[in-house]
Amino acid sequence: MSRKKKRSNNQRRNEITKGIFTVLEKEPEKSFNYKQIAAKIGVTDANERNSLIKRLVELKEKKRILEEERGSYKAIVSTKTYHTGKVDITGRGNAYIVVEGMEDDVFVPFNKLKKAFHNDIVEVYIFPRRKGKKLEGEITKVVSRNKNTFVGIVDMQKDFAFVRPTDYRMYTDIFVPKNKISTAEDGDKVMVEINDWPEKADSPYGSIIQVLGKPGEHNTEIHSILAQYGLPYEFPVEVEMYANKLDTSIKEEEIAKRRDLRETLTFTIDPKDAKDFDDALSFKVLENGNYEIGIHIADVSHYLLPDTILDDEAYDRATSVYLVDRVVPMLPEVLSNNACSLRPNEEKYTFSAIFEIDDNAVIKKEWFGRTVINSNERFAYEEAQHIIETTKGDIPKEISIRENGYTVDKEVVDATLTMDRLAKIMREERMKEGAISFDKIEVRFNLNEKMEPEGVYFKESKDANKLIEEFMLLANRKVAHFIGKQKPVKTFVYRVHDDPDEDKLMALNTIISRFGHKLNFKDKKSISNSLNQLLEDVKGKKEQNLVDTLAIRSMSKAIYTVDNIGHYGLAFDYYTHFTSPIRRYPDVMVHRLLQHYLDGGQSPKAELYEEKCKHSSDMESLAANAERDSIKYMQIKFMEDHQDREFVGVISGVTEWGLYVEIVENKCEGMVRIRDIKDDYYTFDEKEYAIVGEKTNKTYQLGDEVVVMVKSTDLIKRHLDFSLLGKNE
Repeated sequence: MSRKKKRSNNQRRNEITKGIFTVLEKEPEKSFNYKQIAAKIGVTDANERNSLIKRLVELKEKKRILEEERGSYKAIVSTKTYHTGKVDITGRGNAYIVVEGMEDDVFVPFNKLKKAFHNDIVEVYIFPRRKGKKLEGEITKVVSRNKNTFVGIVDMQKDFAFVRPTDYRMYTDIFVPKNKISTAEDGDKVMVEINDWPEKADSPYGSIIQVLGKPGEHNTEIHSILAQYGLPYEFPVEVEMYANKLDTSIKEEEIAKRRDLRETLTFTIDPKDAKDFDDALSFKVLENGNYEIGIHIADVSHYLLPDTILDDEAYDRATSVYLVDRVVPMLPEVLSNNACSLRPNEEKYTFSAIFEIDDNAVIKKEWFGRTVINSNERFAYEEAQHIIETTKGDIPKEISIRENGYTVDKEVVDATLTMDRLAKIMREERMKEGAISFDKIEVRFNLNEKMEPEGVYFKESKDANKLIEEFMLLANRKVAHFIGKQKPVKTFVYRVHDDPDEDKLMALNTIISRFGHKLNFKDKKSISNSLNQLLEDVKGKKEQNLVDTLAIRSMSKAIYTVDNIGHYGLAFDYYTHFTSPIRRYPDVMVHRLLQHYLDGGQSPKAELYEEKCKHSSDMESLAANAERDSIKYMQIKFMEDHQDREFVGVISGVTEWGLYVEIVENKCEGMVRIRDIKDDYYTFDEKEYAIVGEKTNKTYQLGDEVVVMVKSTDLIKRHLDFSLLGKNE
């Protein structure tokens, strides 16, 4: 499949940038003002005009265009064809350079990389384009390294060592002199830092900075995943000491500054194995028959003060990391599991969004501010679900929700059922507005004491999960709306989600048509409605996980930014993250800004917060990659013990080197390499998402059901290879 430009999360900004260069470069001798450019590229909306003006100023400051007269711009004409972009190394060692504003990526063969690594920022010289050929070039210099530390395996020699990186995109080993080997032994998995790459040296020079352990051992591999993405797995001693010295006691003078809700019915609903509870719900029936429902969030910002080593560490991490066998928290345990955890029958400081809601789920009043609560109950999702599913007709005085006979009283049951009903109304309204219902299957493992997988199960979102989701969405949306509608405009942290990539949607439509589904491209709402219908139609079918995955990939990526463009997937004009400050730093920023504005503070500089937003988005992406890698690792570990079994799978990807197959019963994905299919010589047909046998004309196509067996497993490189036994007839 030919590669396409990786679009930025903000498609409008990218398209406006391309439009500016198209206009200016078409007539490089002329200058144009923003109105003329807007007319030529079809920008009529006021918000987009503002974005165009802002982008023109940015491009001028970066010296990528020229401001000839005030407000009048022209192209910078150069005889050179040098550009700056980001390196994307392929599995075969070649690269594509992604240059902002350029329609196509620039192909750079392996021998013209100039010692650049994956995700480095480089200067690239682009060769004159030949008709019908892809854009090609060569890297002339590395502007900045993405990283200089790598995970690899030690290959010990007599007086030196080489470290062979495990990342397939790292194409060179690293030379380590004897005095920089540390305590590493031959075959160890280590973290190596590149110190230098002499001009005439074949390999960069480095030093081993951490020994991770023996390859294949559980902790070694989990720590390797974290190290690969530069994610820590323990707190520095000085940060732990600082956190442990915090005064986390509840004080009367602080309670006096807050809205006291300790007597209001309050409870938490979380996974049964949760260790921290950062949100709680309160419920009260008002005299007018309406309901007062509070969404109470741990007041992390009360303890996490700016310009402290604890805050610096939390910002650096930006997020908790959820691996298959553990959580690497953003905050030390004294806060995440104790002071900020809304455990039952303990007084806690919270930041709250409180709403008066009528019987039709219409918001009548809203209030935001700091509070103190005392949670009455802690429910697991399964227990709340039990109440929702089994309580019919007259509600008894008490209802049993646990095997040990533990009961909750009628007041709690009433509250749960009422909020479930209101949540369903709110969800239905969201769907009508064009929200998309992604309920993708999440794979989980039953682990024994040795952290070995004994079974696979799938996490399912039921009414109790959706109850919590709807009220968290309500708090997030209303907080963003409260600040976002104020005049003059105030700096704030938004969670935005751009419109989907049209090319990807068209590709998705081509694939799903093979299963008898199709999308409606009439307008924005039609696309959303048909996506929802698609996701509903595939439930329980063999193609469900494939379609769910491809549908998600067709979406833009949600990010944090101070520039609000709304949230497409949720169909909200205003949205933020307010509800999880224990595990997300942007929520801490939102709490601080909200309180700052409630206190009458002035708007801080947007540039500072935009930088913090970008860091948070980047760290979120790294954490998601680490989570996926840990699941892949555990899937391979699980399949090691199933090498003698046949499995039915669905072809989930087709490439020139093989088929990706996802096993139906456990969602483990592996590869069938084309060279291992012996009954014919197969070639890749990219238009049909298939491989085709030259003699037999037999095809294996995306979505086909096949039978496979495990051929080989490699925990170190995280590879799972299958042998293809044929189609599942």
